Amino acid sequence: MRTPSSSAAAGATGPSTTKDPSAYGLSSEARNLHWLLTNLVEEVPGLLSVAVVSSDGLLLLSSDPGRNAERHPAESPTGPKGSSADLATIVSGLGSLTIGAAKLMDGGAVKQTVVAMEEGSLFVTSISDGSLLGVHATPDCDMSVVAYHMALFVGRAGHVLTPELRSELRQSMESAR
Repeated sequence: MRTPSSSAAAGATGPSTTKDPSAYGLSSEARNLHWLLTNLVEEVPGLLSVAVVSSDGLLLLSSDPGRNAERHPAESPTGPKGSSADLATIVSGLGSLTIGAAKLMDGGAVKQTVVAMEEGSLFVTSISDGSLLGVHATPDCDMSVVAYHMALFVGRAGHVLTPELRSELRQSMESAR
């Protein structure tokens, strides 16, 4: 396993090529986001699935649950109901719920939501312009490590997640179906 500093040394852009076959034919910014997501999944123990969701609830980017099956063979690697679209729906709904709660309580902007369950954890973090990063993790994950790496991802990805890039990622996800 690489250390957190090894990914930080790679910088926010990462390599212009990626092993993710769904990233071929995309702009360098989209490939870099794929690389950041792959790096998050590979470096953080206990992650089952990860999704980046737009402000309107559409899945923009997701981890490959099959990749996690090799790392966690005894656990269900497929996330909620085996679908990244299901994780995106949950992340979007939870994001909306917490934003509404924060408004009612005059709590300001929601930074992160954590749901700790018997059989896993769900983390939702704001990225930019209403986009969200959602992570489904094992029950024994180190929550502080997950939260830290999610914050790193948001710091590196938030400024590049422009409307044009979100549109490109949506089209990529729709054509992959």
